[in-house]
Amino acid sequence: MSTVTAPPPPVGTRAVPPLAAAAGLVAGLVGVVQFVLSVPDGRWFDEVLMLAIGRHHLDWGSADQPPVAPLLAAAADAIAPDRQWVMRLPVVLASAGAVLLAALIARELGGDRRAQTLAATAQATGIWATLFGHWLTPYALEPVQWLAIGWLLVRWVRTRDDRLLVALGLVVGIAAQTKFQVFGLCAALLVAVALCGPRTLLRRPLLWVGALLAAAIAAPTLIWQAAHGWPQLAMGAVVAAEAGPLYGGRAGVAAATVVGAGLLGAPLGAYGLVRLLRTPDLRFLGVTTAVVALLVVLAPGRPYYLAGLYGLLAAAGAVGLQGRREAGRARFRWVAWPASALAVALAAAVLHLSTALASPVVPDRIVAATATATATANAHDALPAPERDRTAIVGGSYIYAAYVDAAPRALGLPPAASLNRSYGYFTPPSDDLDAALYVGPDPGVLRGSFAQVRRVGEISGDGARGLGGEDLDTPVWLLTGRQEPWAAIWERERTLVVS
Repeated sequence: MSTVTAPPPPVGTRAVPPLAAAAGLVAGLVGVVQFVLSVPDGRWFDEVLMLAIGRHHLDWGSADQPPVAPLLAAAADAIAPDRQWVMRLPVVLASAGAVLLAALIARELGGDRRAQTLAATAQATGIWATLFGHWLTPYALEPVQWLAIGWLLVRWVRTRDDRLLVALGLVVGIAAQTKFQVFGLCAALLVAVALCGPRTLLRRPLLWVGALLAAAIAAPTLIWQAAHGWPQLAMGAVVAAEAGPLYGGRAGVAAATVVGAGLLGAPLGAYGLVRLLRTPDLRFLGVTTAVVALLVVLAPGRPYYLAGLYGLLAAAGAVGLQGRREAGRARFRWVAWPASALAVALAAAVLHLSTALASPVVPDRIVAATATATATANAHDALPAPERDRTAIVGGSYIYAAYVDAAPRALGLPPAASLNRSYGYFTPPSDDLDAALYVGPDPGVLRGSFAQVRRVGEISGDGARGLGGEDLDTPVWLLTGRQEPWAAIWERERTLVVS
């Protein structure tokens, strides 16, 4: 006897299953765990930079990221100064929200409670999401934004409710004020829709209303970039040059991209990508993911740039497994939950690593933020009062400058400057400051701009050695007799490369 399969209901009429309570429980658990990890002392150095910019240099942009993360850090610092866990609350909530959105995407795709919970678990145990899920950085805020974009698009495909497209514009605008990679995502989406459909999306007036809303929200940081010569574009080459030693070139980026999805998320996401590419109404999402992944590998970029797509792929994979189960083709259905258990165990190990990495790292040395701030404050306080009032603090890299700017206010340090990365595009020191307290291995390019250079302090590395056996103690220098304006030094010597 042949079986007649009923045609799917028309678009916009298909009901969705109830939201799985277990998926909400997974999201809540992620929030609790990441909050617990946010309390102990120790900040990842990218967090230090967010606080430093928020406290002393907040503007509509900076050289390498838009203002949302620094703005959140500034707000937390104003509400509860030097309370790390308060500063990290937004990203803890974002991490839990990303898990819930993965489940919601599975639900929109018709996923039952098991599929939703599986998608949530995959998102919760992803390596990148687990590692930085309690660090206030732009890349920790990005996954929830990209998953919100994915959820709105999948929901629009099901309902054709064009009001979702206005909400899409709002999310894209906020994401653009958080991290510029969303522009690449949107470009890939538009190309994929034009090639694969549903092309009717491009004819919806509210899509372009949403696009205008996104442009309006993003405009201030884009204007800042234009006024400063588009340093973000130059950062692409800097990131590509750093990918070699960090990840082993393109092959390393590709491997880290796959591994970063997690023990459960990687195979589930791979299957989800196949399912998306085979589903006509959703093919554009699969093509978009493939294009963005290819661009990240070829650039090469950071593998965590794709962290916001893992939950979408996992949701599609989980619903695909549900379809196989319902069709009686579930030979390996027992594999999912043991894999989930192993993924949770691996995520726990990554969480432990996350706490260890809270000791801030710079490219060739490990230096405690508190040690940097304390040694700088000691050298600054040791200067005679008249000389101290004429002395700027300059970091050898943006990390040293950020350590000073994010130091406890009780140390009484003035704002720091640096020629490096974001700091090179901040306002240089005032010309009434004719000396500099330089924190870094060697004053380098500044030596020729001052009459005298002498060592006046040291940041102790406590006997630690770097990977090349180098001494991790870092000197503090006093440079006096400035021979040219600070603005001239800044214009000639600023660089995005961390030496």
